[in-house]
Amino acid sequence: MRTQWFQTAMIAVVATGWGVLSANAQTITLPPAHGKFDYQLGGDYNPQGNVEIVVRDRTVAPVKDKYNICYVNAFQTQPKLKKWWTTNHPDLLVKKNGEYVTDPKWTNEYILDVSTVVKQKKLMDIIGPWIDQCAADGFKAIEPDNLDSWDRSKGVLSPETNTKFAKLLVKRAHDAYLAIAQKNASELAPKGPKEIRFDFAIVEECEYEKECNEYTKVYGNQVYEIEYNDYNKDHNGKPVDPVSFFNAACDARGDKISIIYRDRKVVRNTSPDYEYEVCD
Repeated sequence: MRTQWFQTAMIAVVATGWGVLSANAQTITLPPAHGKFDYQLGGDYNPQGNVEIVVRDRTVAPVKDKYNICYVNAFQTQPKLKKWWTTNHPDLLVKKNGEYVTDPKWTNEYILDVSTVVKQKKLMDIIGPWIDQCAADGFKAIEPDNLDSWDRSKGVLSPETNTKFAKLLVKRAHDAYLAIAQKNASELAPKGPKEIRFDFAIVEECEYEKECNEYTKVYGNQVYEIEYNDYNKDHNGKPVDPVSFFNAACDARGDKISIIYRDRKVVRNTSPDYEYEVCD
């Protein structure tokens, strides 16, 4: 799905330590391997000075002199855009028994319907320009969220439908000279780099879910892991300290990949709910 120049690109490492896929003076720059990163989806703020990578929503400006990743909710709707979608594109939202399907954990988000080639094309007519704008704004990469939306689509979607749409997202990102991340969906990790053509991975709570190795064995040290502070029980219902998962992650692979500990709503650093830690 990549353009010809990308298929023939060579991988190099520049003085900053950022990997670069380059051809004909055009480049796709990969995030710094094992670089310290900050996840700012709940509101932007000035990152700590030694942070190298910042993830922000597509509607927010990137940070100067950092590697910026543009968050795009590519498989679900954003809460503030619910009415826009139902008014303008109701046919592109998953329905079951005449009702819009929402994410059980984020009930203000509808599932986008990527079940057919026609719907995928119509969705790319909307989402594609968002990706282009990320490039124009100065971001270096895309984080397309909710790749695993099939598991809450009430059977309308499948890993296959989402994989096909992911390939379209990858092509659009690469055509704009942006790297693109696999976000979660460990089931697709074996296909991630070679078939779908993701460049790196951003993964949430893979320590809690016991699936981190699925990502590191295919993406190596370009996995960026977030563990959250709101788990008080393990999978067996046993009470636990939520920071224990973060500590276990740091012990297991903190010397190889970037791992952070954050509050679930990833709020601004001025909020009393803000929490941000990195491995020692």
